[in-house]
Amino acid sequence: MSEAPEIGDGVGYRAAIAVFLQERLQTKLDKLKPDDPQRGDILASFAHDVWLASAAKRVEQIQAVTHSLKPIHPDARGTNLYVEPASLPALTELGSHALGEQFVGDVVGNAAALDVYKFLKLEVNERSLLAALLTQDADALAALHTDPAQARALRDAFVSLTQPRAGEPSSHTLAKQLYWLTGDDACADADYTLLAPLYATSLAHAVHAQVQEDRFGDTNKAARQARRERKAHDGVFHDYPGLAVQQMGGTKPQNISQLNSERRGMNYLLSSLPPQWRTSAVRLPVHATSVFDRLFIARPEVRRTVQVLRQFLESDPEPNLATRQRREALLDMLLDELVSLAAELQQLLPPGWSRDDERFEKLDDNQKLWLDPLRAELPEEFEFAGLWLQMDWPVEIGKAFARWLNEQLRGKLPVGDVEAREWKKVLLTDEDGFKQQLCELRDKLDAAHYIPIRKTHAELAALREENP
Repeated sequence: MSEAPEIGDGVGYRAAIAVFLQERLQTKLDKLKPDDPQRGDILASFAHDVWLASAAKRVEQIQAVTHSLKPIHPDARGTNLYVEPASLPALTELGSHALGEQFVGDVVGNAAALDVYKFLKLEVNERSLLAALLTQDADALAALHTDPAQARALRDAFVSLTQPRAGEPSSHTLAKQLYWLTGDDACADADYTLLAPLYATSLAHAVHAQVQEDRFGDTNKAARQARRERKAHDGVFHDYPGLAVQQMGGTKPQNISQLNSERRGMNYLLSSLPPQWRTSAVRLPVHATSVFDRLFIARPEVRRTVQVLRQFLESDPEPNLATRQRREALLDMLLDELVSLAAELQQLLPPGWSRDDERFEKLDDNQKLWLDPLRAELPEEFEFAGLWLQMDWPVEIGKAFARWLNEQLRGKLPVGDVEAREWKKVLLTDEDGFKQQLCELRDKLDAAHYIPIRKTHAELAALREENP
């Protein structure tokens, strides 16, 4: 026969109980007039031994659970379970076991008796009274009653709310049930097990708390603001796309459970939609001689802007400030798209992608220098790095852009060398686009900051040979 647990002094828990009872008593008294005849009876009912004896009887009306049936259907009647997460098998999938020792138990049953569970949640040194009673803590027992026998009787009554109620485990016609194949023969009834899923209420409460903090906490607000303003931020931004909310209990969420009442019936549902196939955002210039003819013109915004620019110039607008500003605005849109295309290829593809001779052999060498700049950092790419650092290629990109744009505008418009020189100049002097992007790459690769606009090194060398 096991020895009875020792009884301590219970000072900490007794003080917590005294504060709890005084607060609830004061709430009752505040609703009464000073001369109300009920004051005496209420004062007597909140005496330590009287209130605990009443609570021990009322505890039968509620049950502590970690997995409950009510959220499945509010009218379902059946078994609820209280299983400490730390006792569950550790799995790689997310489940209640992931809560470990840090979990909040729930309560189902008569909402009028929920004050008993609030009483059992009283904490001393970050340990609840219920947890202490489950381990037969001496101080917790002493806080219940000065008589050891009475203390143990009260303890047994209180901890009973963590045990299934009398009777065999049962389900209900309004509850969910499913047959789970546990054997090898899908046609054999004996190879199935009937499961009755319950709602993991403690896990749902932990998820709700985390999502609430991630959505409305000050830390995530600061990260969201930085993201909106496109500013650097040291923190992490959390987002839950496709988040849904399920309301349980209607106007009386306490009829579902205590934790559901604390959440005002709100339960978050994370998106579980199947993935949708999306075409890669990065198109490659496979077997192309120029990205302008293959990738750039394929961008919807580029096609639209070119069409608007052509129509505008064909209308023979007046040569004034408004015309110049309109033309510059449309050119800026094209340059923005060009910078975006270059950034996609530069940032989303691994350095050296342009070395694939089978797919990119035809691509212009200057465009390889432009679109695959980090290839210059590869140890074996000495020649490529030298050409990149020489900085002749930006002018060639400007010429290619100018030729391409003239081709797009030809027809009714007499565009030629004069216009081509203007298009090239606009690209190479684009402070907020092409030039800024190139400046960042030059800093990264320690290259010269000067961009020759008129003559390349090769062209100057040729001139020196012709005119020694």
